[in-house]
Amino acid sequence: MLKLLSYPLTVLFFLLFGLVLVIFHPIQWFCLKVLGYDAHKQSVSILNWFIMRCTNVLGTRYSFKNEQNIPTDRPLIIVTNHQSMYDIPPIIWYMRKHHPKFVSKIELGKGIPSVSYNLRHGGSALIDRKDPKQSIAELQKLAKYINQNNRSAVIFPEGTRSRNGEPKPFRTTGLKVMLKNAPSALIVPISINNSWKLLRYGKFPMGLGSQVTFEVHPPIENEGNAHELIAQIESTIVAGIKTNQ
Repeated sequence: MLKLLSYPLTVLFFLLFGLVLVIFHPIQWFCLKVLGYDAHKQSVSILNWFIMRCTNVLGTRYSFKNEQNIPTDRPLIIVTNHQSMYDIPPIIWYMRKHHPKFVSKIELGKGIPSVSYNLRHGGSALIDRKDPKQSIAELQKLAKYINQNNRSAVIFPEGTRSRNGEPKPFRTTGLKVMLKNAPSALIVPISINNSWKLLRYGKFPMGLGSQVTFEVHPPIENEGNAHELIAQIESTIVAGIKTNQ
């Protein structure tokens, strides 16, 4: 019965979602070209607030637990597990004062109104998974950018999203590049739960009534042995993932 109800609600969601993306595309362009970086960044934050509201049509609720005193005058490397594309809007909105940029696959850099524009012009890294040299160069560029400008980079070290909430082993190369090239960055681990349930049936229909939670863990200094540091980050994130929900 719930899946049957999800069909018309999914259609409504995609109509609203598409409308938001189309409306905000020229808004982003105007903000960036005429008003500059800060206005563009604000438009992206508001865009992602509206995307979250679109998912409310599906009964999706969000809880973002952040009890940490995270400084705004230091660069951040935000490391989190990955369950769906809907992980991204809450991070952009709730972490907006830290100017989050993303490590994303290069295919998303074109063809999607608003999303592709922001990825290309908002400071994110677009990596070609088939070209390690290009990927490393993009990661180095992003890391140096956040290190110099006290902004944040969001990286999903699992590489691909978990389709059932079960965490996947970290792929460490990209994170090592980020840690090395942003030496003053503070590492912020985040555990995400239940966003995979929006895609429990695949791309259509969408899952209904998901309670998506984010838990920000205590920041970790970027120091010491990189292998041990990444193991600590991974264990912290995995400990906050509730696979039996």
